[in-house]
Amino acid sequence: MTGSEESPSFRLAYVPGVTPAKWVRLWGERLPDISLTLVQVPAAEAPGVLRAGEADAGIVRLPVDRTVFSAIPLYTETTVVVVPKDHLITAVDEVTLADLAEEVLFHPLDDVFDWDGPPGEPAFERPATTEDAIELVAANVGLLVVPQSLARLYHRKDLTYRPVTDAPQSDVALSWPEEATTDLVEDFIGIVRGRTVNSTRGRTTAQAPAPAEQKRKRAEPGGTRQKPTAKSTGRPPRARGAGAKQTPKRGKPRRRS
Repeated sequence: MTGSEESPSFRLAYVPGVTPAKWVRLWGERLPDISLTLVQVPAAEAPGVLRAGEADAGIVRLPVDRTVFSAIPLYTETTVVVVPKDHLITAVDEVTLADLAEEVLFHPLDDVFDWDGPPGEPAFERPATTEDAIELVAANVGLLVVPQSLARLYHRKDLTYRPVTDAPQSDVALSWPEEATTDLVEDFIGIVRGRTVNSTRGRTTAQAPAPAEQKRKRAEPGGTRQKPTAKSTGRPPRARGAGAKQTPKRGKPRRRS
């Protein structure tokens, strides 16, 4: 490699709430010579970052434009409602949207759910971000429905949350521009799909089997078999033809009386 060439690297974008640490660790174990750089981006900006080539792939929230991007769903998040710790909702283990019908629910501009808006009473304003909405919940002026990972990300000691059983859910996926499916992207796909380190996905050409492997294959059904010999079968050799002469066995001569 000359001094003007850059070492290969992989840039992974990720949106708030997702945790790519497990896959980053596996990448370091399998491809230690190729650096992986994490790029955190707001959920709404992730498609633009990928389209502009500022990241090779991203862990994003669905939906994405499937005419441009490929996507592999990874998991679906639990949806929760964030409430003050002294709220009545904390008396139950889970709630439904109907239980929130009389509550003021914030609808931040960066809301990740594919809906027109949450049920319940509309708030006096739409907060710019989910983090801003969390601050308003702490001020005891309303509640917020979010994926559980965002409730954990913006955790406060004076707030808690409960699952909402019938609310929309957020699907998290690995996504990348379909026209930019590079070998490194394929490597990362293999990691998130749990392929073993020996899985090649056609990346390398098949090698000719070693002599020991050839010997093993000959012993397998369908392999090339050698013609058995008398020594290997334990049977005496057959005569070469019907008229073949047999050599008589010689024994001890009998004595005449």
